[in-house]
Amino acid sequence: MKINPKNGIDQLLFGMKQMHVEAIYNQPDKQFKDEDGNVIYVYNSAKLRLTFYEDENFRLGYIITSNSQATLLEKTVIGKNIEEVKNELPFKSWEQENFDSTENHFNESNWLILQSEFGEIIRVEIGAIIKDNDEFDWKFKA
Repeated sequence: MKINPKNGIDQLLFGMKQMHVEAIYNQPDKQFKDEDGNVIYVYNSAKLRLTFYEDENFRLGYIITSNSQATLLEKTVIGKNIEEVKNELPFKSWEQENFDSTENHFNESNWLILQSEFGEIIRVEIGAIIKDNDEFDWKFKA
């Protein structure tokens, strides 16, 4: 499962609609709306949480995974030491935010979050990039 910063994960591209995702992964194991009216799909076996933005005509705009097979620039990341992974990546600007026993390591230029606990990465979050004109850079062209 390849994480493609700025684009998506695996076959999933930012900008897809729910029907496009279902054509690849079938129906989600769980579906709900968050407090902002966004539709959330959860796929248990793939360990994916997908967010379709309500104010963007329900396009796929955010992906979270804790899949142990997830790779970022050809390297597996889940379960790996956070500092080692950050040092190996070409992304050098990281903001860190601490929450109890977890930390979020955020790289804004790729809208990438590596969440760690006890020094190891436990999940990866990526979001669609917003262009200079405050519009999303949708990668899926229907």
